[in-house]
Amino acid sequence: MTDSPGETARFLARNAVETLPEGALERQLAEGRPLRVKLGIDPTAPDIHLGHTVVLRKLREFQDLGHTVVLIIGDYTARVGDPSGRSATRPLLSGEEVDSNAETFQRQAFAVLDEAKTEVRRNSEWLDMPMEDLFRLARTSTVAQILERDDFAKRQEAREAISILELLYPLLQGYDSVMVKSDVELGGTDQKFNLLLARDIQTAYGVPPQSILTMPILPGLDGVQRMSKSLRNYVGVTEEPAEVFGKLMSIPDTAMGTYADLLLEEPPDPALHPRDAKRAMASALTARLHGEEAAREAQEHFDRLHLRHELPEEVEEAAIPAEGGVVHLPAVLREAFGISASEARRLLAQGGVKVDGEPLDGELDVPADRLDGAVLQLGKRRFKRIRIV
Repeated sequence: MTDSPGETARFLARNAVETLPEGALERQLAEGRPLRVKLGIDPTAPDIHLGHTVVLRKLREFQDLGHTVVLIIGDYTARVGDPSGRSATRPLLSGEEVDSNAETFQRQAFAVLDEAKTEVRRNSEWLDMPMEDLFRLARTSTVAQILERDDFAKRQEAREAISILELLYPLLQGYDSVMVKSDVELGGTDQKFNLLLARDIQTAYGVPPQSILTMPILPGLDGVQRMSKSLRNYVGVTEEPAEVFGKLMSIPDTAMGTYADLLLEEPPDPALHPRDAKRAMASALTARLHGEEAAREAQEHFDRLHLRHELPEEVEEAAIPAEGGVVHLPAVLREAFGISASEARRLLAQGGVKVDGEPLDGELDVPADRLDGAVLQLGKRRFKRIRIV
């Protein structure tokens, strides 16, 4: 890596969507000091998925160049709910849920980030402010300015409710940049408004304004909507290797290029058949999360189930009570796989449940001896051997 600020700026910006203002990052790098590079995360869910790693890996690049990452755990703003990219108000989480999610998220983030070069802050340190300080912050922006946001504009046009609390969210996020004196802030493309507004708020408080990098948003397993736990189209970084590999093999061929570019930074090998290119990508990403040996075992597990149509080598057992010699399948699925009774009924109706490889066509009650010792399969990758007790 060259020491030229221009070359370094181009390297850091090479896979970003936008780097704003133009030339600002290069000028900051030319100062020759470690930059404070901010990422704010609201811990609305406990686990990191592959979509999060797009930004985390960019932060790691800054760290490897000698800069400091300031990871802000938005334990206070999570109680507000970030409206970015949302068409409705987010449900509020309890303080206990936020704290638990924050702890898990922070621990998993260090699988990518260098902990020694990461400053972790919680914005409850400064956002639990006196009313006078909130009034000062509110004076830095106008309602018209906030309502220019695309998501707010759409909701206003549709006459959907926008709470005063949501209007405050961009101001609170911008105030984070004031308090940690961030030089650079990263976020997804849906965060562009908030990141730019933070520059205005920093200026209002006499803090040099940050530059911003917006990163692409990784599509979920459907290849269309953004990867999200709430949409159930995600790959968690702590999921079992076989689950990671299997989920990645399920993405549509049309999404492979995006996954390869954002997660591996190289296009799929054009000489490979799309199926083989997908296997190579799934193996590489599984190895990144769990190691080469785990990736090989995950690939063998996938082949055993989906190519040779065999059972897994090891199937966990589930003890299920039976009354009157009959078992109620929704209750069995709830007990064995931890899903809701309504989801169990839906999967049964759709033929998504099998016993020893044979689909259960909407059956809700079956003889206990039919299930005793049998392998119950939920979807493509989840298995339990049932023992009736």
